[in-house]
Amino acid sequence: MAERFDVLVQGISKSDALHLLFAKTDSVERPADRYFAATRLGLCDCDETLDALIRATSDLKVDELFDRITRRKAVEALGRRKDAKAIPALVEVLRCTDTEAVINSLSALIRIGWSPSEDEENHLLNLLDGEVTQARAVIQLFTRLRIKSAQSKERIGGLCDHESLLVSGAARACIALLYGEVELMKPLLACLTDLVAGKRRSAVIDIGDSGDEALLPDLIRAPVSMSLRAKSFFQIVDANNSVSEPQNQVLLKQLLRDNPLLLDIKKEWQCGDNPDEIEQNLSHRDEARQYGAAASMMRIERDQCLNLIESMQERLWSDYVTHYYLTCIIGLRKIQEKGDLIRSALAETTPQYTKSRIAAAWACVDLQLFDQMDLLDELSKTAAWVPLRWTCQQSLANLLDQQKQVATAKK
Repeated sequence: MAERFDVLVQGISKSDALHLLFAKTDSVERPADRYFAATRLGLCDCDETLDALIRATSDLKVDELFDRITRRKAVEALGRRKDAKAIPALVEVLRCTDTEAVINSLSALIRIGWSPSEDEENHLLNLLDGEVTQARAVIQLFTRLRIKSAQSKERIGGLCDHESLLVSGAARACIALLYGEVELMKPLLACLTDLVAGKRRSAVIDIGDSGDEALLPDLIRAPVSMSLRAKSFFQIVDANNSVSEPQNQVLLKQLLRDNPLLLDIKKEWQCGDNPDEIEQNLSHRDEARQYGAAASMMRIERDQCLNLIESMQERLWSDYVTHYYLTCIIGLRKIQEKGDLIRSALAETTPQYTKSRIAAAWACVDLQLFDQMDLLDELSKTAAWVPLRWTCQQSLANLLDQQKQVATAKK
């Protein structure tokens, strides 16, 4: 479960979660509560809950559906706890037959910061012969934990031309980051605009793993979720200690402003100016189609755009995807009449709307909403997500400059 959905499990008490974790499925009114309980225990910080999650990795079996899913969630929760005490149990999970549990364990070990022994490294390399998603997760572990050895370089390097992009892309990123062979990343640039959404997303992730700063201009133009691009962007600049470089500041602003007209949008993702078509595409599962619709909203007449915003506001403002794009468009097109929506979006604390808060922060500058400066100041210091904190810092500075200009003009 994505961490932005933690609100779904916060209503479960610690004692109830501990009971549900090992309950017999047929004794539970809602069996799904068992794996929600595992996620809930991942939010705790006491030894009792950590020990319970560790025990779940061995006591829950894979032959009963809800045991199996709950065990996977327990493994995932251990990654969130980031406690080295869980490492032996997670390493043991790597030997089980449940591929999803193995993948979750690999991710958890990355989050904890595992240093495998030679025997454990050999087992990891054997896991490369498993399913594609498992092989990708193994390669990502070597990349993100920066595990280098002659054996792993040969084994992973041999997968750079694997038939699956999930494997080949991860392998190329690994060899690029760990051994400096950045030329291997060039074939992934075409994948950033592939018609298959999954290929675009995996390419964005792999480019982030590669640490190749030269790919930032291409990365920021990909029609993929802004938050996913931002994650890869920060991976790269953090790896190179270069976030403060002027050229990267310019690229970061372009990325976080997320103007759809500056993205590489193919004709297959574009739509006309028909309101129904725009709304339909804005709700599409493929982000490229969403951006195509947003680009149409940037091009249509202002009054037509305002009417469309008002129509969707009444019916779809609670949908966090639509909420984000409308917030972006209001700011980018400087639609003063909708300043109330910008104030509402900036004040929204539900995690699913965090992207909207970024769009709203930029819109405060576009609409000169000086009454939001206190909130921007607070977020510039306290926001947990770095892109939001950085955006608020930039927006606040811009508003202060605007305020000075207005004061000077009045003299």
